[in-house]
Amino acid sequence: MRRIALLVSLALLFGNQSASATSLSNSVIPRVFTSLALAPEMADPSIIVIDKSNGEVVYEYNSQSMRKPASVMKVLSASAALQYIDPQKRFTTTLSLGINPGSVVINGELDPWIAISRKDAIADHRAWIGFLAGKAISAIKEQSGKNVQKIAIKYSGLYAGDVIELRKYFRAKGVITGAIAVPAGEIGQITGEEIVTTRSPTLTKMVEFALTWSDNLLAERLARLASKSAGNPLNDVGVSTTFHTLLDSFGIEHSDLRVHDGSGLSKANRVTAKMIGDLLIKLRDDPKFSALYDGLPVGGVSGTLVDRFLKTAPEAVGLIRAKTGTLNGTVSLAGYIDSTDRQYVFVVIADQIPKNHAGTAKARATLDRTLGKIASPIIESAPVVPIEDTTTAMSAA
Repeated sequence: MRRIALLVSLALLFGNQSASATSLSNSVIPRVFTSLALAPEMADPSIIVIDKSNGEVVYEYNSQSMRKPASVMKVLSASAALQYIDPQKRFTTTLSLGINPGSVVINGELDPWIAISRKDAIADHRAWIGFLAGKAISAIKEQSGKNVQKIAIKYSGLYAGDVIELRKYFRAKGVITGAIAVPAGEIGQITGEEIVTTRSPTLTKMVEFALTWSDNLLAERLARLASKSAGNPLNDVGVSTTFHTLLDSFGIEHSDLRVHDGSGLSKANRVTAKMIGDLLIKLRDDPKFSALYDGLPVGGVSGTLVDRFLKTAPEAVGLIRAKTGTLNGTVSLAGYIDSTDRQYVFVVIADQIPKNHAGTAKARATLDRTLGKIASPIIESAPVVPIEDTTTAMSAA
């Protein structure tokens, strides 16, 4: 009997603790976020908090007003890429000798991973456009047996920025070049011996990287590739159409969406906190979009949040996954926060703060401290274990 009483008491104790934590969290959230909404450092922000377990809006403030998202825009780019491109897709770029002496052919697939900066290539272990140029010079020199002064380049599947950097590299090496675009269907007719081929990571890995480190160029290119895969133009107009179609497919209101790029650098972009919050709710448990969640920076641990929360809200370290956003006059954060027995989606966009470093720092610190007030490890409910009544057996003994 004592054993039964002890187990029942423990069950009641932990059950009460869990219930207490749950009720505390649900009752505190509106009050906590009201303080954030009214904080002068936030300058009348847009906020929404949604209970992931049931989709209930726990708190909102200006949630349907059009705001500048900054890099929170990358949530849309990542979502579109995962929706419209094969997650295991890897992009190749092949450099070959041309069929004419002194010429090379570059046959690409619009690889978004190719770096235009040598520094980025080294830091992130990426192919560099200058690497291809260097290989071209070496191959032509070996072919002719002379120092290279001129190279004819024909290409397909390169971004305009890649071609510009390619020409810069050759110029720096004293090599005259002429770069001519060739339709993809004709490139094979002028291609000779292969020199080298580069290959990107999978689409999934690139999406994760773009989110974790807020890589502007990568996010922009992923958005355009998503547009192309969706049957739209490879430009900002196509990206806009693609984002609208994406949101529409999930039944999310998108009439207030304004898209001018896929990176969030444009101050003409507009989203609503509700729009982004609804998307994060829809995608959270869909395996197709797992890279979105996995790629979000973790507070105090990784990516663009690695230095956040450590001093302002150490209790929140490791409990927040969110996409950061920063522009002159804008601080934004959108993602997920663990709190007692559940996870919440939150979106905060403060796009009217002072346009200086101090204004940005104060808004970030205020936001981080607020999230620290509700962040706590998720408490899993203890399983109910049947308790055998041993009273009869003990009496018989």
